[in-house]
Amino acid sequence: MKRIAILGSTGSIGQSTLSIVESYPERFAVSSLAAGRNLDAAHTQCMRWRPTVVSLANEELAADLQRRLRRDGVSGTEVVWGTEGTVRAATLPKVDFVVSAIVGVAGLQATYEAVRAGKTIGLANKEAMVAAGEILTAAAREKNVALLPIDSEHNAVHQCMRAGRRSEVRQIWLTASGGPFRTLPLSEFDKITVEQALRHPTWVMGRRITIDSATLLNKGLEIIEACRLFNLPPSAVKVTVHPQSTVHSLVEYVDGSLLAQISVTDMRLPILYALSYPERVESDLRFDMETLSDLHFEAPDFQRFPCLRLAYEAAEKGGAHAIALNAADEVAVAAFLERVIPFRGIPATIEEVLETTSETHPATIQEVLALDCEAREGAREVLSRRFAARRG
Repeated sequence: MKRIAILGSTGSIGQSTLSIVESYPERFAVSSLAAGRNLDAAHTQCMRWRPTVVSLANEELAADLQRRLRRDGVSGTEVVWGTEGTVRAATLPKVDFVVSAIVGVAGLQATYEAVRAGKTIGLANKEAMVAAGEILTAAAREKNVALLPIDSEHNAVHQCMRAGRRSEVRQIWLTASGGPFRTLPLSEFDKITVEQALRHPTWVMGRRITIDSATLLNKGLEIIEACRLFNLPPSAVKVTVHPQSTVHSLVEYVDGSLLAQISVTDMRLPILYALSYPERVESDLRFDMETLSDLHFEAPDFQRFPCLRLAYEAAEKGGAHAIALNAADEVAVAAFLERVIPFRGIPATIEEVLETTSETHPATIQEVLALDCEAREGAREVLSRRFAARRG
């Protein structure tokens, strides 16, 4: 029986993980949850799973959940809050496996402490590896902890790499759908609306990641994550646009062989793979072979998607630049969703922040968080200066 902590239990990855646990009660059990601000969902999950620990975003929400559980006669669940609460949920002694699925850097401290506590990590939060991948991977080596990717692309690479030694890998290929603007003329980019950008052609995701997919910044973050997860230079991590999203990634070996991972576009599969590793567990997730009759691959257009170029540049420099890339994007995407800046204002903001970012490499999580705050403030200053008239 594998006992699981789910950081981000009320999000899509968290709910899919709970679905897997429900399907395999003889294999997996829920030990702790970090539910953020979704009080109603947290209450429902506590009633169903009776975790030992559940963490909420703040003390007020935690007190409210505690009252609800007491009212419903639920005992044995410790309700905690904030970063310390999330760390407690992640490092509970009885936990074997931690699913890191909190969006942004909010779950970074807890993920790091889980690694230091010797927990196997299922990474669904690419921001943690982008902002602090150098620190996390060093800690994982020291503690002999596995960092197992849940993101479909990196999970696919992990599966394909089981066919050979790391020294036999020439390069890897991350596939990108190309988002909703793959064929839109550049002349139309200034007219892109929030509603258009939120219409992803393949996946149903959160608002920020959907916009990141439209700019291809999401793929840029995956480049940095891949470099750190698989110990590869940026030049060995390629991107190919694959609109069908059938092939999730490919690994190219030194002899010229290309191995592709193909499966249904359902996040339960990579979650099950990570939870079960190194085993493979039978599931009902079946792939329709007829969809292989029409597959297309093309090179990404760096002019259309400048965020991809910025990501490669940040990957080369690492450290503060990777942190600033993610932080500036988060601020810029929020501004776009609030209709404060145009679509092309997202890469413009990121680029200006990166131009003023120092080439430093943080040694601690606290230094990472400080650099993250600095980059966010820099992004806000750029927005205030460049888009003040639009805001007014």
